[in-house]
Amino acid sequence: MKREYIQIRCSIYEKKLLKKRAAKAGISLSEYLRDTAFQKNIVERITPEQLECYQLLVEYKNNFTRIANMFKYRDPILAREVKLLATEIRNHLKTFKK
Repeated sequence: MKREYIQIRCSIYEKKLLKKRAAKAGISLSEYLRDTAFQKNIVERITPEQLECYQLLVEYKNNFTRIANMFKYRDPILAREVKLLATEIRNHLKTFKK
């Protein structure tokens, strides 16, 4: 049980910013402040729009990989460029997961 109170002073802007970050993480302001104080990694929740974009990028990456494989022997230059594009998308997706 958490029964003790700690008061801190901050500006109105800082308070709004902290509340907004806590809301993005899907936790209360108190929990957000405790987690940051104890240097825990706080991850924002993914919005439905972000999830849709992520799924679309995965689909694009898969399609570009298939195109690169299809043109591997007919047009190696095109296949290499498309493969680089698929790799860039994959790298972006890896950073998105963090």
